Amino acid sequence: MSSLRMERVRELLKREIGEAIRREFEVSEAGLINVNDVDVTGDLHSAVVFVSIFGSAEQQKRGFSLLLRHRKRIQGLVGRAVVLKYTPTLRFLRDGSVGRGNRVLSIIEDLEKTMPASAENEDTPEDH
Repeated sequence: MSSLRMERVRELLKREIGEAIRREFEVSEAGLINVNDVDVTGDLHSAVVFVSIFGSAEQQKRGFSLLLRHRKRIQGLVGRAVVLKYTPTLRFLRDGSVGRGNRVLSIIEDLEKTMPASAENEDTPEDH
C-alpha cells in the first residue's frame, strides 16, 4: 500500500476514533480524551491508538478504563463510518508525550524567571 494512502487511512481513522470517543464519553466522567496518533499495520488488521487524557487523576484513570472496556463498541462505530476492506482491531495506549512536553515548557519558563536580567542583556564578546 502506498505511503500516501496509508497516511490518509491513518488520519481518517484518527478523526473517526476521536469522534466516536467524543460521542460516547462525557468529559465530566472520563476527562478530555484526545487521539494523538494512530499506527496502522500494513494489512489494516490492527491499529494502535495513542491517546492522552486531560483531567484529574481519577478522570484519567476512569477514562482509560472506559476506553479499554468499550473498545469493541468504538471499533464498531469506526467500522460503520470508515469503509475499508478490514476494520482494524484497536488497541489503546496512553501517550505521555503531551505531558512531557508541558513539563519541559514549565521547566524552561521557570529557568527564564530565575535568570537574572543582567545575564539576558550581556553582549557576547566579538572576535577582533
